[in-house]
Amino acid sequence: MHYIWKEWKENIRGKGLWLSLSIIVLISISILFRSTALSFDKGFYVLLINLFDTIIYFIPILCLFIGAFSIFQEKEQKTLIMLLTKKDSYASFLVRKSLGLYTVVLVPILAWFFIYLLLIKFNFELDIKAYFIFILAIVTMSLLFLQIGAAIGSFSTSRMQIIGYTIFVWFYFFFLHDFILLSFLPDVTYESVKLFSVGYFLNPLQAVRMFLETGTGVYSLGHMSRLLQAFMWTKPAFFLLGNLLFWFVTSISTAIVFHRKEGFE
Repeated sequence: MHYIWKEWKENIRGKGLWLSLSIIVLISISILFRSTALSFDKGFYVLLINLFDTIIYFIPILCLFIGAFSIFQEKEQKTLIMLLTKKDSYASFLVRKSLGLYTVVLVPILAWFFIYLLLIKFNFELDIKAYFIFILAIVTMSLLFLQIGAAIGSFSTSRMQIIGYTIFVWFYFFFLHDFILLSFLPDVTYESVKLFSVGYFLNPLQAVRMFLETGTGVYSLGHMSRLLQAFMWTKPAFFLLGNLLFWFVTSISTAIVFHRKEGFE
């Protein structure tokens, strides 16, 4: 609880979290305004997908920066050294700090999307299950990139390093990962398609997108070819869960092994 309250006070004084939230609010309202011409019964699903396809460009990089600078600030202010000299392990610090980050970032986002649901109901026929899946996709993506951001802040020694690492991670997941897989695509066979599928869904953006599109019924897994059935060898929810587990373990392990106790401008 101490870390949550500390994180909350730091973000109230700062502008990063509120600027980030304002971007999400403005994007959500603009998408809703543009979607008013859609049909009352089917427009809801189009709105959700369009909104997700837009904010997916912003939430990852915002969460990366928030997570990284939150950890780095502890090093800059020398509070990290003080905490670790009190026989508190870095792993324990990282877990409690991460929980504080999750709470401070997710509470305003969830509050806004609850308000947003009230705005949507005046324009479209609601599907609460689909909206819950949309919220779960946003929460999962936020948690994952906050944790990766925390890892970046742990091993970075300057703000410029944080900016460089963050942009690289964002660029990798949005462009480089799929570009690398495209180079292997001509060699994919029916026997190797499962391995290719694992590599494809290691990208959290692809895993969360497939989970959302199938969960809302926008994309159907019925009547698939044998090759596509081999590619989708388990449910999208399991792909997302495996992705979440892999990147959480990787991020936390990297943060613990390579962390630096001090940061410099």
